[in-house]
Amino acid sequence: MDQFLIEGGKRLYGTVRAQSAKNSVLPLLAACILAEGRVTIREVPPITDVFCMAQILRELGAEVRFEGDCVLVDGSDATEHTVSAVLTKELRSSVFMLGSLLARFRRAAIAYPGGCDIGLRPVDLHLSALAHMGVKTQERDGYIVCTCDDLRGADIGLDFPSVGATENVILAAVLAKGETVLSGAAREPEIVDLQNFLNAMGARVRGAGTDTVVIEGVKRLHGVEYTPVKDRIEAGTYLIACAATGGEIEVEGVEPAHLGFLFHKLRENSCKIHIKNDKIRITSAGRLRCNRKIETMPFPGFPTDLQAQTVALNAAAEGCALIVENLFETRFRYVPELKKMGADIEVNGRSAVVRGQPRLHGASLVCKDLRGGAALVIAALAAEGTSEVVGLAHVDRGYADFEGKLRALGAEVKRVRIR
Repeated sequence: MDQFLIEGGKRLYGTVRAQSAKNSVLPLLAACILAEGRVTIREVPPITDVFCMAQILRELGAEVRFEGDCVLVDGSDATEHTVSAVLTKELRSSVFMLGSLLARFRRAAIAYPGGCDIGLRPVDLHLSALAHMGVKTQERDGYIVCTCDDLRGADIGLDFPSVGATENVILAAVLAKGETVLSGAAREPEIVDLQNFLNAMGARVRGAGTDTVVIEGVKRLHGVEYTPVKDRIEAGTYLIACAATGGEIEVEGVEPAHLGFLFHKLRENSCKIHIKNDKIRITSAGRLRCNRKIETMPFPGFPTDLQAQTVALNAAAEGCALIVENLFETRFRYVPELKKMGADIEVNGRSAVVRGQPRLHGASLVCKDLRGGAALVIAALAAEGTSEVVGLAHVDRGYADFEGKLRALGAEVKRVRIR
Protein backbone atom coordinates (compact mmCIF):
# COMPACT_ATOMS: atom_id res chain seq x y z
CA MET A 1 0.00 0.00 0.00
CA ASP A 2 1.20 3.53 -0.83
CA GLN A 3 0.74 6.80 0.99
CA PHE A 4 1.43 10.45 0.31
CA LEU A 5 3.63 12.38 2.72
CA ILE A 6 2.73 16.04 2.35
CA GLU A 7 4.45 18.98 4.01
CA GLY A 8 1.93 21.81 3.86
CA GLY A 9 2.39 25.54 3.56
CA LYS A 10 4.13 25.68 0.16
CA ARG A 11 2.77 28.09 -2.44
CA LEU A 12 2.32 26.71 -5.95
CA TYR A 13 3.94 28.23 -9.04
CA GLY A 14 4.40 27.03 -12.60
CA THR A 15 2.55 25.36 -15.44
CA VAL A 16 0.66 22.08 -15.66
CA ARG A 17 -1.00 20.52 -18.69
CA ALA A 18 -4.37 18.82 -18.36
CA GLN A 19 -4.63 15.13 -19.21
CA SER A 20 -7.33 13.71 -21.45
CA ALA A 21 -10.64 13.46 -19.62
CA LYS A 22 -11.22 10.26 -17.68
CA ASN A 23 -14.97 10.73 -18.10
CA SER A 24 -14.50 10.87 -21.86
CA VAL A 25 -11.88 8.17 -22.39
CA LEU A 26 -13.91 5.48 -20.62
CA PRO A 27 -17.06 5.70 -22.80
CA LEU A 28 -14.84 6.03 -25.88
CA LEU A 29 -13.17 2.75 -24.95
CA ALA A 30 -16.59 1.17 -24.47
CA ALA A 31 -17.53 2.35 -27.97
CA CYS A 32 -14.49 0.68 -29.55
CA ILE A 33 -16.31 -2.67 -29.52
CA LEU A 34 -18.67 -1.23 -32.17
CA ALA A 35 -16.02 -0.65 -34.85
CA GLU A 36 -15.02 -2.98 -37.64
CA GLY A 37 -11.27 -2.55 -37.51
CA ARG A 38 -8.74 -0.92 -35.23
CA VAL A 39 -9.40 2.17 -33.14
CA THR A 40 -6.53 4.29 -31.80
CA ILE A 41 -7.20 6.66 -28.92
CA ARG A 42 -4.32 9.07 -28.37
CA GLU A 43 -3.09 10.87 -25.23
CA VAL A 44 -4.74 8.42 -22.84
CA PRO A 45 -3.84 9.00 -19.16
CA PRO A 46 -2.27 6.01 -17.36
CA ILE A 47 -4.93 5.75 -14.65
CA THR A 48 -6.35 2.59 -13.12
CA ASP A 49 -9.86 3.14 -14.49
CA VAL A 50 -8.42 3.04 -18.02
CA PHE A 51 -6.54 -0.19 -17.28
CA CYS A 52 -9.71 -1.73 -15.85
CA MET A 53 -11.78 -0.81 -18.91
CA ALA A 54 -9.04 -2.22 -21.16
CA GLN A 55 -9.23 -5.51 -19.26
CA ILE A 56 -13.01 -5.60 -19.69
CA LEU A 57 -12.55 -5.26 -23.46
CA ARG A 58 -9.95 -8.03 -23.45
CA GLU A 59 -12.31 -10.39 -21.61
CA LEU A 60 -14.94 -9.69 -24.26
CA GLY A 61 -12.47 -10.91 -26.88
CA ALA A 62 -11.09 -7.60 -28.13
CA GLU A 63 -7.40 -7.04 -28.76
CA VAL A 64 -6.11 -4.17 -26.66
CA ARG A 65 -2.58 -2.90 -26.39
CA PHE A 66 -0.86 0.22 -25.11
CA GLU A 67 1.80 2.00 -27.16
CA GLY A 68 3.15 5.02 -25.31
CA ASP A 69 0.16 7.20 -24.51
CA CYS A 70 -2.02 5.53 -27.17
CA VAL A 71 -4.50 2.71 -26.70
CA LEU A 72 -5.11 0.49 -29.73
CA VAL A 73 -8.32 -1.55 -29.74
CA ASP A 74 -9.52 -4.07 -32.31
CA GLY A 75 -12.84 -5.58 -31.35
CA SER A 76 -13.42 -7.43 -34.62
CA ASP A 77 -13.02 -10.86 -32.99
CA ALA A 78 -15.00 -10.10 -29.83
CA THR A 79 -17.66 -12.74 -29.15
CA GLU A 80 -18.44 -12.42 -25.45
CA HIS A 81 -21.37 -10.30 -24.21
CA THR A 82 -20.94 -10.78 -20.43
CA VAL A 83 -18.81 -8.45 -18.31
CA SER A 84 -17.37 -10.25 -15.30
CA ALA A 85 -18.57 -9.26 -11.86
CA VAL A 86 -15.01 -8.75 -10.61
CA LEU A 87 -14.25 -6.00 -13.13
CA THR A 88 -17.74 -4.51 -13.05
CA LYS A 89 -17.55 -3.93 -9.32
CA GLU A 90 -14.21 -2.13 -9.74
CA LEU A 91 -15.44 0.33 -12.34
CA ARG A 92 -18.70 2.28 -12.42
CA SER A 93 -18.11 3.18 -16.07
CA SER A 94 -18.43 -0.48 -17.02
CA VAL A 95 -22.14 0.35 -17.25
CA PHE A 96 -21.36 1.97 -20.63
CA MET A 97 -20.81 -1.53 -21.97
CA LEU A 98 -24.58 -2.11 -21.88
CA GLY A 99 -25.27 0.14 -24.86
CA SER A 100 -22.23 -1.03 -26.81
CA LEU A 101 -22.87 -4.73 -26.26
CA LEU A 102 -26.54 -4.42 -27.16
CA ALA A 103 -25.64 -2.61 -30.36
CA ARG A 104 -22.99 -5.22 -31.24
CA PHE A 105 -24.56 -8.50 -30.06
CA ARG A 106 -28.19 -7.60 -29.27
CA ARG A 107 -27.56 -8.95 -25.77
CA ALA A 108 -25.55 -7.93 -22.72
CA ALA A 109 -25.01 -9.13 -19.17
CA ILE A 110 -23.35 -6.98 -16.54
CA ALA A 111 -23.15 -7.09 -12.76
CA TYR A 112 -24.31 -4.03 -10.86
CA PRO A 113 -21.55 -1.44 -11.38
CA GLY A 114 -19.13 -0.40 -8.64
CA GLY A 115 -16.62 2.45 -8.46
CA CYS A 116 -16.66 5.12 -5.76
CA ASP A 117 -19.16 4.79 -2.91
CA ILE A 118 -20.82 8.21 -3.28
CA GLY A 119 -24.45 7.14 -3.53
CA LEU A 120 -26.86 4.66 -5.03
CA ARG A 121 -26.52 5.78 -8.66
CA PRO A 122 -29.21 3.35 -9.87
CA VAL A 123 -29.24 2.14 -13.47
CA ASP A 124 -33.04 2.36 -13.71
CA LEU A 125 -32.84 5.35 -16.07
CA HIS A 126 -30.54 3.40 -18.38
CA LEU A 127 -32.79 0.36 -18.47
CA SER A 128 -36.07 2.22 -18.89
CA ALA A 129 -34.58 4.24 -21.76
CA LEU A 130 -33.25 1.12 -23.48
CA ALA A 131 -36.65 -0.57 -23.05
CA HIS A 132 -38.10 1.95 -25.52
CA MET A 133 -35.69 0.50 -28.09
CA GLY A 134 -37.02 -3.03 -27.61
CA VAL A 135 -34.60 -4.17 -24.89
CA LYS A 136 -35.91 -6.66 -22.31
CA THR A 137 -34.22 -6.81 -18.93
CA GLN A 138 -33.99 -9.49 -16.24
CA GLU A 139 -32.07 -9.70 -12.99
CA ARG A 140 -30.29 -13.02 -12.65
CA ASP A 141 -27.74 -14.05 -9.99
CA GLY A 142 -26.63 -10.46 -9.39
CA TYR A 143 -26.43 -9.63 -13.09
CA ILE A 144 -28.45 -7.29 -15.27
CA VAL A 145 -29.27 -9.38 -18.35
CA CYS A 146 -30.49 -7.47 -21.40
CA THR A 147 -31.70 -8.95 -24.67
CA CYS A 148 -33.42 -7.68 -27.78
CA ASP A 149 -34.54 -9.38 -30.99
CA ASP A 150 -34.89 -6.11 -32.86
CA LEU A 151 -32.98 -3.05 -31.64
CA ARG A 152 -34.86 -0.12 -33.10
CA GLY A 153 -34.88 3.64 -32.85
CA ALA A 154 -37.39 5.34 -30.57
CA ASP A 155 -38.47 8.61 -29.01
CA ILE A 156 -37.03 8.59 -25.48
CA GLY A 157 -37.37 11.14 -22.69
CA LEU A 158 -35.11 11.12 -19.63
CA ASP A 159 -36.65 12.27 -16.34
CA PHE A 160 -33.19 13.41 -15.22
CA PRO A 161 -30.22 14.42 -17.43
CA SER A 162 -28.11 11.38 -16.51
CA VAL A 163 -24.73 11.33 -18.23
CA GLY A 164 -24.52 7.54 -18.17
CA ALA A 165 -28.04 7.00 -19.47
CA THR A 166 -27.50 9.55 -22.24
CA GLU A 167 -24.29 7.85 -23.34
CA ASN A 168 -25.81 4.36 -23.17
CA VAL A 169 -28.72 5.37 -25.40
CA ILE A 170 -26.33 6.95 -27.92
CA LEU A 171 -24.11 3.86 -27.95
CA ALA A 172 -27.06 1.53 -28.46
CA ALA A 173 -28.75 3.71 -31.06
CA VAL A 174 -25.83 4.16 -33.48
CA LEU A 175 -26.31 0.62 -34.87
CA ALA A 176 -30.08 0.36 -34.26
CA LYS A 177 -32.69 0.41 -37.01
CA GLY A 178 -34.15 3.84 -37.66
CA GLU A 179 -33.90 7.12 -35.80
CA THR A 180 -33.67 7.71 -32.05
CA VAL A 181 -34.63 11.08 -30.55
CA LEU A 182 -33.41 11.47 -26.97
CA SER A 183 -35.01 14.36 -25.03
CA GLY A 184 -33.86 15.52 -21.61
CA ALA A 185 -30.30 14.47 -22.45
CA ALA A 186 -27.30 15.41 -20.34
CA ARG A 187 -25.20 18.21 -21.88
CA GLU A 188 -21.71 17.51 -20.53
CA PRO A 189 -18.68 18.14 -22.79
CA GLU A 190 -17.80 14.45 -22.58
CA ILE A 191 -21.07 13.62 -24.39
CA VAL A 192 -20.10 16.00 -27.18
CA ASP A 193 -16.77 14.18 -27.33
CA LEU A 194 -18.53 10.82 -27.62
CA GLN A 195 -20.66 12.19 -30.47
CA ASN A 196 -17.57 13.46 -32.29
CA PHE A 197 -15.78 10.14 -31.80
CA LEU A 198 -18.70 8.07 -33.09
CA ASN A 199 -19.26 10.37 -36.06
CA ALA A 200 -15.58 10.00 -36.96
CA MET A 201 -16.30 6.24 -37.05
CA GLY A 202 -19.19 6.72 -39.46
CA ALA A 203 -22.11 7.24 -37.07
CA ARG A 204 -24.81 9.88 -37.54
CA VAL A 205 -25.31 11.69 -34.24
CA ARG A 206 -26.26 15.33 -33.78
CA GLY A 207 -27.37 17.59 -30.95
CA ALA A 208 -24.89 16.54 -28.23
CA GLY A 209 -24.36 19.46 -25.87
CA THR A 210 -28.08 20.30 -26.00
CA ASP A 211 -30.97 18.57 -24.27
CA THR A 212 -32.06 16.79 -27.48
CA VAL A 213 -29.80 14.30 -29.25
CA VAL A 214 -30.81 12.67 -32.53
CA ILE A 215 -29.18 9.42 -33.64
CA GLU A 216 -29.77 7.91 -37.07
CA GLY A 217 -28.77 4.25 -37.01
CA VAL A 218 -26.18 2.99 -39.51
CA LYS A 219 -25.21 -0.54 -40.51
CA ARG A 220 -21.55 -0.43 -39.51
CA LEU A 221 -18.79 1.68 -38.01
CA HIS A 222 -15.12 1.76 -38.99
CA GLY A 223 -11.87 2.30 -37.15
CA VAL A 224 -10.50 5.75 -36.39
CA GLU A 225 -7.67 7.65 -34.68
CA TYR A 226 -8.93 10.13 -32.11
CA THR A 227 -7.70 12.46 -29.36
CA PRO A 228 -10.19 13.00 -26.50
CA VAL A 229 -11.15 16.29 -24.90
CA LYS A 230 -9.04 17.43 -21.93
CA ASP A 231 -10.07 16.82 -18.34
CA ARG A 232 -11.95 19.80 -16.91
CA ILE A 233 -12.11 18.13 -13.47
CA GLU A 234 -8.37 17.51 -13.26
CA ALA A 235 -7.76 21.09 -14.42
CA GLY A 236 -10.20 22.39 -11.82
CA THR A 237 -8.49 20.39 -9.09
CA TYR A 238 -5.12 22.09 -9.77
CA LEU A 239 -6.75 25.52 -9.93
CA ILE A 240 -8.43 24.93 -6.56
CA ALA A 241 -5.16 23.62 -5.09
CA CYS A 242 -3.41 26.87 -6.05
CA ALA A 243 -6.29 28.92 -4.66
CA ALA A 244 -5.96 27.08 -1.33
CA THR A 245 -2.17 27.32 -1.01
CA GLY A 246 -1.59 30.70 -2.62
CA GLY A 247 0.69 31.33 -5.58
CA GLU A 248 0.21 31.49 -9.33
CA ILE A 249 -0.12 28.62 -11.80
CA GLU A 250 -1.21 28.18 -15.39
CA VAL A 251 -3.22 25.18 -16.56
CA GLU A 252 -2.89 24.42 -20.26
CA GLY A 253 -5.00 22.45 -22.70
CA VAL A 254 -8.48 22.67 -21.22
CA GLU A 255 -11.46 24.41 -22.83
CA PRO A 256 -12.28 27.43 -20.58
CA ALA A 257 -16.01 27.22 -21.40
CA HIS A 258 -16.09 23.88 -19.59
CA LEU A 259 -15.19 25.54 -16.26
CA GLY A 260 -17.21 28.76 -16.28
CA PHE A 261 -18.97 28.15 -12.96
CA LEU A 262 -15.69 27.32 -11.21
CA PHE A 263 -14.12 30.57 -12.42
CA HIS A 264 -17.05 32.51 -10.97
CA LYS A 265 -16.64 30.82 -7.58
CA LEU A 266 -12.85 31.24 -7.48
CA ARG A 267 -13.23 34.96 -8.20
CA GLU A 268 -15.76 35.06 -5.37
CA ASN A 269 -13.00 33.56 -3.19
CA SER A 270 -10.88 36.65 -4.17
CA CYS A 271 -8.67 34.81 -6.69
CA LYS A 272 -7.72 36.38 -10.01
CA ILE A 273 -8.40 34.38 -13.19
CA HIS A 274 -6.90 35.20 -16.57
CA ILE A 275 -7.88 33.22 -19.69
CA LYS A 276 -6.12 33.16 -23.06
CA ASN A 277 -7.15 30.49 -25.56
CA ASP A 278 -6.67 27.13 -23.77
CA LYS A 279 -4.50 28.59 -20.99
CA ILE A 280 -6.00 29.45 -17.60
CA ARG A 281 -3.90 31.36 -15.07
CA ILE A 282 -4.92 31.73 -11.43
CA THR A 283 -3.35 34.03 -8.85
CA SER A 284 -4.14 33.58 -5.17
CA ALA A 285 -2.94 35.46 -2.09
CA GLY A 286 -3.66 32.33 -0.07
CA ARG A 287 -6.12 33.88 2.42
CA LEU A 288 -9.54 33.65 0.86
CA ARG A 289 -13.15 34.58 1.45
CA CYS A 290 -15.62 31.73 1.76
CA ASN A 291 -18.10 31.20 -1.05
CA ARG A 292 -21.59 32.19 -0.01
CA LYS A 293 -23.16 29.15 -1.61
CA ILE A 294 -22.15 26.40 -4.02
CA GLU A 295 -24.83 24.12 -5.39
CA THR A 296 -23.87 21.21 -7.65
CA MET A 297 -25.91 20.85 -10.82
CA PRO A 298 -25.72 19.02 -14.16
CA PHE A 299 -23.58 20.80 -16.76
CA PRO A 300 -23.32 23.73 -17.32
CA GLY A 301 -23.84 24.13 -13.56
CA PHE A 302 -21.20 23.60 -10.89
CA PRO A 303 -19.78 20.05 -11.29
CA THR A 304 -20.33 17.54 -8.52
CA ASP A 305 -16.82 16.21 -9.22
CA LEU A 306 -15.37 19.50 -7.87
CA GLN A 307 -17.60 19.74 -4.82
CA ALA A 308 -15.21 18.06 -2.37
CA GLN A 309 -12.25 20.16 -3.51
CA THR A 310 -14.19 23.39 -2.94
CA VAL A 311 -15.18 22.27 0.57
CA ALA A 312 -11.48 21.80 1.35
CA LEU A 313 -10.80 25.26 -0.09
CA ASN A 314 -13.49 26.91 2.05
CA ALA A 315 -12.40 25.08 5.21
CA ALA A 316 -9.49 27.50 5.66
CA ALA A 317 -11.09 30.65 4.24
CA GLU A 318 -12.73 33.59 6.03
CA GLY A 319 -16.45 33.36 6.64
CA CYS A 320 -19.07 30.68 6.18
CA ALA A 321 -20.05 28.68 3.08
CA LEU A 322 -23.09 26.56 2.27
CA ILE A 323 -22.40 23.62 -0.06
CA VAL A 324 -25.41 21.77 -1.51
CA GLU A 325 -24.94 18.42 -3.26
CA ASN A 326 -27.83 17.71 -5.62
CA LEU A 327 -26.52 14.70 -7.53
CA PHE A 328 -25.16 12.10 -5.09
CA GLU A 329 -26.55 11.52 -1.63
CA THR A 330 -23.41 10.32 0.21
CA ARG A 331 -20.74 12.53 -1.32
CA PHE A 332 -19.68 14.09 2.00
CA ARG A 333 -17.97 10.92 3.29
CA TYR A 334 -14.61 12.71 3.24
CA VAL A 335 -15.73 15.37 5.76
CA PRO A 336 -14.66 13.45 8.94
CA GLU A 337 -11.13 13.37 7.51
CA LEU A 338 -11.10 17.16 7.05
CA LYS A 339 -12.30 17.52 10.64
CA LYS A 340 -9.13 15.71 11.77
CA MET A 341 -7.28 18.74 10.41
CA GLY A 342 -9.34 21.24 12.40
CA ALA A 343 -12.03 21.96 9.81
CA ASP A 344 -15.42 23.08 11.12
CA ILE A 345 -17.99 21.42 8.85
CA GLU A 346 -21.55 20.44 9.69
CA VAL A 347 -23.28 18.02 7.31
CA ASN A 348 -27.05 17.73 7.19
CA GLY A 349 -28.25 15.37 4.48
CA ARG A 350 -27.16 16.77 1.13
CA SER A 351 -25.91 20.08 2.56
CA ALA A 352 -22.76 21.10 4.40
CA VAL A 353 -22.10 24.30 6.31
CA VAL A 354 -18.39 25.16 6.26
CA ARG A 355 -17.13 27.65 8.83
CA GLY A 356 -13.68 28.74 7.73
CA GLN A 357 -10.84 28.40 10.22
CA PRO A 358 -7.66 30.53 10.46
CA ARG A 359 -5.59 27.47 9.64
CA LEU A 360 -5.72 23.71 9.25
CA HIS A 361 -3.07 21.36 10.65
CA GLY A 362 -1.53 18.18 9.31
CA ALA A 363 -3.11 14.81 10.14
CA SER A 364 -3.27 11.15 9.13
CA LEU A 365 -5.96 10.96 6.44
CA VAL A 366 -7.80 8.19 4.58
CA CYS A 367 -9.20 8.62 1.06
CA LYS A 368 -12.72 7.18 0.73
CA ASP A 369 -13.37 8.05 -2.93
CA LEU A 370 -11.68 9.68 -5.92
CA ARG A 371 -12.69 13.33 -5.59
CA GLY A 372 -12.78 13.22 -1.80
CA GLY A 373 -9.19 11.97 -1.94
CA ALA A 374 -8.23 14.95 -4.10
CA ALA A 375 -9.86 17.23 -1.53
CA LEU A 376 -7.74 15.73 1.27
CA VAL A 377 -4.58 16.31 -0.75
CA ILE A 378 -5.58 19.95 -1.32
CA ALA A 379 -6.26 20.45 2.38
CA ALA A 380 -2.92 18.86 3.29
CA LEU A 381 -1.08 21.14 0.84
CA ALA A 382 -2.63 24.21 2.49
CA ALA A 383 -2.30 23.02 6.11
CA GLU A 384 0.49 23.63 8.60
CA GLY A 385 2.70 20.62 9.25
CA THR A 386 2.88 17.14 7.77
CA SER A 387 0.00 14.97 6.60
CA GLU A 388 -0.07 11.28 5.72
CA VAL A 389 -2.67 10.34 3.12
CA VAL A 390 -3.55 6.68 2.49
CA GLY A 391 -6.15 5.03 0.26
CA LEU A 392 -4.39 6.27 -2.87
CA ALA A 393 -6.02 3.59 -5.02
CA HIS A 394 -9.01 5.93 -5.18
CA VAL A 395 -6.92 8.90 -6.33
CA ASP A 396 -5.07 6.77 -8.90
CA ARG A 397 -8.39 6.03 -10.59
CA GLY A 398 -8.55 9.54 -12.02
CA TYR A 399 -5.25 11.45 -11.62
CA ALA A 400 -2.14 10.40 -13.55
CA ASP A 401 1.09 11.15 -11.66
CA PHE A 402 -0.76 13.40 -9.22
CA GLU A 403 2.24 13.78 -6.92
CA GLY A 404 4.66 14.42 -9.81
CA LYS A 405 2.54 17.23 -11.24
CA LEU A 406 2.16 18.79 -7.80
CA ARG A 407 5.91 18.60 -7.13
CA ALA A 408 6.55 20.32 -10.46
CA LEU A 409 4.43 23.20 -9.12
CA GLY A 410 6.50 23.41 -5.93
CA ALA A 411 4.48 21.22 -3.57
CA GLU A 412 6.36 19.06 -1.08
CA VAL A 413 4.69 15.70 -1.63
CA LYS A 414 6.08 12.22 -2.14
CA ARG A 415 4.63 8.75 -2.53
CA VAL A 416 6.10 6.10 -0.23
CA ARG A 417 5.39 2.40 0.12
CA ILE A 418 4.10 1.25 3.51
CA ARG A 419 3.56 -2.26 4.80
